[in-house]
Amino acid sequence: MSGRVGDLSVKQADALAQFRENVKDILPQCPSQSDHFLLRWLRGELLHLLDTITTEWQVPEVIDKYLSGGMCGHDREGSPVWYDVIGPLDPKGLMHSVSKQDLVKSKVRDCEILQKECDLQSERLGRNIEAITMVYDCEGLGMKHLYKPAIETYGEVLTMFEDNYPEGLKRLFVIKAPKLFPVAYNLVKHFLSEDTRRKVIVLGSNWQEVLQKYIDPEELPAYYGGKLTDPDGDPRCRTRITFGSEIPKTYYVRDSIKVDYDQCVTIGRGSSHQVEYELLAPNCALRWQFTCDGADIGFGVYMKKKIGEWMKASEMKEVVPNQRYNAHLVPEDGSLTCPEPGVYVLRFDNTYSIFQSKTVSFTVEVLLPTSRQLGSETVNKLGHLIQYISFLVMSSDVHTFPSECGTRLNY
Repeated sequence: MSGRVGDLSVKQADALAQFRENVKDILPQCPSQSDHFLLRWLRGELLHLLDTITTEWQVPEVIDKYLSGGMCGHDREGSPVWYDVIGPLDPKGLMHSVSKQDLVKSKVRDCEILQKECDLQSERLGRNIEAITMVYDCEGLGMKHLYKPAIETYGEVLTMFEDNYPEGLKRLFVIKAPKLFPVAYNLVKHFLSEDTRRKVIVLGSNWQEVLQKYIDPEELPAYYGGKLTDPDGDPRCRTRITFGSEIPKTYYVRDSIKVDYDQCVTIGRGSSHQVEYELLAPNCALRWQFTCDGADIGFGVYMKKKIGEWMKASEMKEVVPNQRYNAHLVPEDGSLTCPEPGVYVLRFDNTYSIFQSKTVSFTVEVLLPTSRQLGSETVNKLGHLIQYISFLVMSSDVHTFPSECGTRLNY
């Protein structure tokens, strides 16, 4: 059973009846006494958080200016339409400028704005409007959007939405999705229920035509193929949709985000440490974060053909040029799309240090495209063969291997 009115199991119906009995004294003071209204609160307790947001919380300026998205128009069935504009979003800047709690509160506020619009539409149209249409504009989606602290926070937002607004989404259109989209979607889809996943529709080159099928052109921004503009003629309707941009560092309130790292290694003076990943499919991605104590550390990414065969940096193909990073002052993070299969080597370089060893803490992840993009045969091979292997290289001539190797698959 979906848990919607008219589609309740016996257990769900009993829970609704008991909840109505428990709150009967305050029901007359509520904006609605309908089953639709009560079911919403039966699924999740947002009361305390909503009270805090509406009475105490001030929206931080950086969120107001730079967190992209907004409600604009209605679909052909009368439901509000929300647009999320991914490309200009600056995830790292947001995480350095506001607290995670403020970001979650801002999305709760957005959900409540949409819920109130649903209530108003219900009154205007004389029928229940309780779900929204979303449009995800993924033009410009890049590796910066895979910034791990931001992905983790977005996961909390999705969990909040699933717990408290499970019927709130009618459909979600993804438009202008680049090749990286399957990797990004893989990082967050486990936060979504199966029912929500079925509502995600990735559109192709005819996305404008499809949007017009569900949204009247008079209600669709001209920028997205409709006729709606702002009073000043702006086709993007920026009085209603925030498009965001890079956040000035004057907004930053902290230099770094606390990270729990997977591995820690001490690299001797004049030595290096290599971590190898054999990627058997195209369009995978590598994501890394590292910090160093005491002084700076060199870092670069290389490629070779055979795993386990130790090679000098000069003997491998350079993919990300080696540079020295002040990771002892500000933790470093980065990512790389790997268009072709092969062995990718992440190399921490301390060969230039004559006197000082370095302790480096790091996390590296292999991000895979979706199984649909890879094909079932490739997925089966990956399930058996993709390896997450670390090799310790302590000098330019001598190398040793750890006795155990871990395996991590990110589907």
